[in-house]
Amino acid sequence: MKSRYVSIAIILLFTVFMMMACGNRDKGPAELAIKAAEDAVNAAKKEAAKFVPDQVSTIESTLASAKDKLAKGQYKEALTEAQVIIGMAKEAALAAKAKKDEFTKTWAELSEGLPKMVEAVQNRVDTLSRATKLPAALTAEKFAEAKTGLAAVKEDWAKAQESFTAGNLANAVSVATSVKDKAVKAMEALGMPVPEAAKP
Repeated sequence: MKSRYVSIAIILLFTVFMMMACGNRDKGPAELAIKAAEDAVNAAKKEAAKFVPDQVSTIESTLASAKDKLAKGQYKEALTEAQVIIGMAKEAALAAKAKKDEFTKTWAELSEGLPKMVEAVQNRVDTLSRATKLPAALTAEKFAEAKTGLAAVKEDWAKAQESFTAGNLANAVSVATSVKDKAVKAMEALGMPVPEAAKP
């Protein structure tokens, strides 16, 4: 009977040892995978945070989860999750590049057309300011609003250019789009033709 218990104890100890051995065997690859995932996230994060912040937030949450699994000894799960994170980081990097290209193209279009629109509005305001009488369709109130709008357009356009210079393309395009809308309103108020490219 005693030898039977000893045999059972030996089997149990062997089983535990094998489980521990398997666990330790998975630990190294899991740690390497987590490190690789961290490197991939850090490499992609700088640009991705500017253009696809939601994806970066999801990736960071998933990375935290993988690290937690590693700390708890859930090596296989941590390894699997780390491999997923590397794929997510690559996708975020590609999405960020696509967004950056899109913003760069939009900015190029806006920065080519907007200065011409602003100049045209300024010339029209200068001409009407020198005139002894405003056109019949333009009231003094509307003219005053147009001049105020022109001042806002110039101020916001300067802000958009500052954002672009600072590398904040998303904000630069957002502000420039708002500037375009204000410029269009000023042109319409002054009875000016709006360029086709600037129309909604």
